[in-house]
Formats: sequence, structure tokens, C-alpha cells
Amino acid sequence: MNWPSALSKGAHHAPVRSWSDTLRFAFQPVVNLSTGGVAALEILARPEAGDILAEARRDPELDGRLAVLAVRAAVRQESMMPLHVNVFAGTLADLGGLTSLHAAVRAAGRMPWEVTIDVGPPYTHVPHQALLEAVTALREQGFRISADGVGDGDVPLRLLTDLGPDLVKLDASLLARPAAVRAMRTLCDELRALLCVEGVETELQFAAALSAGAQLAQGELFAPPARLPTAEVYVPPRSPGVEASSPSGPLVREFVRPAALLPANASAAQVRALLTGSPDVSGVLLVDRDGVPVRSVHRSRFLLSMSGRYGHALYADRPAAKLGDPPRIVGADATAWEVLEVVADGGRDRTSDDVAVVDAHGRCVGVVRLADLVRALAETRVEEAAGLNPLTRLPGSDAITGEVDRRIAGGRSFALSWLDVDHFKQVNDGAGFAAGDELIRSVGRALQVAASGNTRVGHIGGDDFLVLADPEGLDPLASSVLDMPWSAGGRPVTLSLATVLCPPGSVTDHREAAACLAPLKKAAKALRGASWVLGHPGLSSHEILRGRTDHAPNEAGCAVGDPGRG
Repeated sequence: MNWPSALSKGAHHAPVRSWSDTLRFAFQPVVNLSTGGVAALEILARPEAGDILAEARRDPELDGRLAVLAVRAAVRQESMMPLHVNVFAGTLADLGGLTSLHAAVRAAGRMPWEVTIDVGPPYTHVPHQALLEAVTALREQGFRISADGVGDGDVPLRLLTDLGPDLVKLDASLLARPAAVRAMRTLCDELRALLCVEGVETELQFAAALSAGAQLAQGELFAPPARLPTAEVYVPPRSPGVEASSPSGPLVREFVRPAALLPANASAAQVRALLTGSPDVSGVLLVDRDGVPVRSVHRSRFLLSMSGRYGHALYADRPAAKLGDPPRIVGADATAWEVLEVVADGGRDRTSDDVAVVDAHGRCVGVVRLADLVRALAETRVEEAAGLNPLTRLPGSDAITGEVDRRIAGGRSFALSWLDVDHFKQVNDGAGFAAGDELIRSVGRALQVAASGNTRVGHIGGDDFLVLADPEGLDPLASSVLDMPWSAGGRPVTLSLATVLCPPGSVTDHREAAACLAPLKKAAKALRGASWVLGHPGLSSHEILRGRTDHAPNEAGCAVGDPGRG
């Protein structure tokens, strides 16, 4: 039967009833890999007969109606979880948004920012400008946007960046190419989006998703699609140290849990009914019409007040806001450390309160729990400590090379430098290892003081240091270290610095950058005095910025052939 024809003409209502009566929906959890909890439910159409999704791909009106029916199905199941609703990219471009979906969400008593639109392929032949305008309209209504089917679909990379999604969903088949997944995580960080892997079926895929930096996942391993929403999922135990965290601490958006929301004018009886019917809910946020938190109701304190003598009689019909507190609020881009500062500013009796996470418009997108953040920060510190050099307390090469790969994947220019002490063995032999160790510690401290902005400093071992910086930060850093008079046990010491300047696309990974750096280090060591040479990938010459040769005075900035690079 030609469903689109029947729908578009509107001449016969019986076919519409027949397919809608036999259509069912299944719910699959989206799992937060940091908390191990369910972050949302994706609603999947499951027709008992026919391929209605193929028809919907060709008929935007039908696809839009499926989205509305998906929301209504969730409401019938009384699910309070955030929802993911699938819509084809062509549907959005053709309809210019989904006015009917916005109306359905509001009619169901839900808020648009509790719903994520999973925009799926195909993108071929879809007018990109019309699609971007439709996405803008959805965002203005409050919906969140997910780019679905990435890695197994046909979404152009430029369109992906123009969409600026809140979430990117990768197909699990891409886990066989971990470099590509890590690159997508880097892109997501630039876009301030979360990374989700779909179709995870094995524990090996789970480990690969974690290792690549995915924050969310879904698939048969956690829970299969089911007719009834479930919060019970299986999450394998995590191996320590599988995920690198931000230098400034884990980001709050990685730990967001669904929030229990009620209108600001909700009665105490309504809050009590929600809490007693949902034992896992630790608190309720009361929000205004725009979704901005106005009061926070803590589970234990609220129920204690209600259960006291005359408590129900006194409070049941009164506004629940009178039993709440001012909400603690952080932005979705805050770090775990910033949340701890917010918690520390309040009274001790509120340390167990959930912290509301809001978007750029102040609308609540979820909550974070202090226990999740403390655990993550403890794991971060253990992992960082394991990778620190015991002499300088600086990170090792893995931290720097990982950041190099992230900058390469993000298409950013960078300067990678290798610094060491000239004739360090003679320093140790002449002044003693204690003086040598103190010199190394001093050089490490000087590099840390000189580092600013996005500069990262690592201690490879011995007298070797790695410095990763933005190109514009090179000169002041080099001057601050090379101009300093160095000595060990009263003996003067000089340093050598070699730098490879890498514009976007000039190297493919940190190994290639390191290979470019090796001959530059050799060239710097061949100079006398404090030295600095600068090179570029693919060029067989370098610049001498400091130091002098055995044959002529130093001419800073001159190009000198490097026979060692061929």
C-alpha cells in the first residue's frame, strides 16, 4: 500500500488508521559511560507489517507524523526520561522545522529541551541551507540536535560542523578505526558536543568506545530495544586509565543525569507523588515556563517535612517551592572543579543536593551528583599521578603526544619542541647526580612558569623535555628559558631547543611530527652555546635562531642546509 499517497491526499482515512493501529514503538536506553546510568531513551518505530521507514524517508509529512506519534507513545508509558526522536534530514529541509512536534511535546506536558532530535541520513540531495535553517528553528523552540549515523552515513564533514550538534552518534563499525573515533572526539570537543557510539554489542566494543573517548553509548550490550522503557542496563566494569580527561578536570556535561522537573507552581502533594513513585530520584527541580530552575527540592529533607506531625495537612496543598531551596546551577561547559566550588559555597546540609546543569539560555538540561564528580576526579588524579615523572612531577610523553594528535585532528597549527641540557652526562660526572637532578628540576619549573595559554610541557626522562605550544607563544617561551643563566655545581650549562612548526595538514600524527623533530634536535646539538633551530615538515633546511657554528658567527634567522635530513 502506498502510505505517502494516502496521507498526502487525505482522501481516505482508513489506510492511515490501519498503519497507525499496527505501529508500535520500542525504547532503547542511551547510556552515560561515566555514570553507568541511563541518560535518555531513543524511541524506535516498529511496524508490524510493511517498511514504513522507507516510505517515511520519501515522505516528509509521514516522517513528521511518526515523530509526533513517538512522543505520544513515550507519554503513554509515563516515561519522564529525556527522549531521542528520529527524523530524516530531508524531512527537516522540506518542512522547515517540526511545528507539530513542538505542539505535541507541549501538549504532553514535556519541555522541548528534554527532547533530542536525531537528524539522520541520507543527506545526499538534501538542500543544506534549508536543513540548517530548519535546525536553527528547532533550536529556537528549545530542542537539542543530534547528528545521527555519522561514520556509516553520508553526512559531509563541513555540514556536520555547520550543524553544530549537541550530540554526534557514531556507528560501532567505526570502532575498528580508533584513530577516526579519537579524531571525532576532538571535533566534538571543539563543537562542545558529546560523542555517542551506537550499536555496541560486545565488551570489546565497549572498551574501544571508552578508550576512544566516547561519553555515551547504546546497543544490545546494555539493553535491547523494548516495548516498555527501562532504567535497568548492564554496563561492564571499567578498566582503569582507559580515558584521557581534560587538563582542567572532567567536564560536567559528561556526568549529566536526567532531572526530575515540575512546574514552579507545583504543589507539595505533586512532588511527594513523584518522589514516592520514583525511588531513584534524589530531588526535584521546580522550573518556570522557560525551563529555568527556580527552586530545588531535596528528597530527604522534603519527605522528612511531609512525614512529620501534621506535615501532610500543613503542606500537601501548598506550593512545594516553600519546602525548597535556591537551586545550585552550573553551565554545561563547567568543569568538575567548578561544581565543587559551587557546592563548597553552600551550607554543609546541602552537600548531597543535586546541582542543576543549564544550557546557554539558562534552561535545565539535567543534574549532576557530587558522588559522580568526586569519583571521576579521584580517578583523574590517580591516572595523572601514574604518568608523572617522579623528578619534575611533569607528565610524560603520552600526555603530550595525545594532545598533538588532538590538535592534528582538529586542524590546528602547533609548534612541537624538544629541549635538553648540553653535555648532560659530563654535568652528572663532574658535578654529581644530585646537582644534575636539581638542574633538571629547575629547568622543569622554568618551563612550567613560562608556559601559558594552551602550552603543554612534558618530561620524557633524563634531561629531555617536550613542549607543545601555539606558534605565537614560541618566542617568549624560548627567550625565558634560553636567556636564563644555567649552572650545575658551579659549572655553567647551556640548553638546546629544536622546534618543528606544523600548520594544518602538514603531518598525519604525533609519530610523523616526532620524526620531523629528530634531525632538528641533532642540528641544535651541533651548535655552540644556547641554541635554537626551527624547521617545517617536508623541508630539508632549517633556521638557526640561536647558537653559533664552529665555522662562522651566528646569523640568527639564516637558512642552513641539513645534510642529516636528506
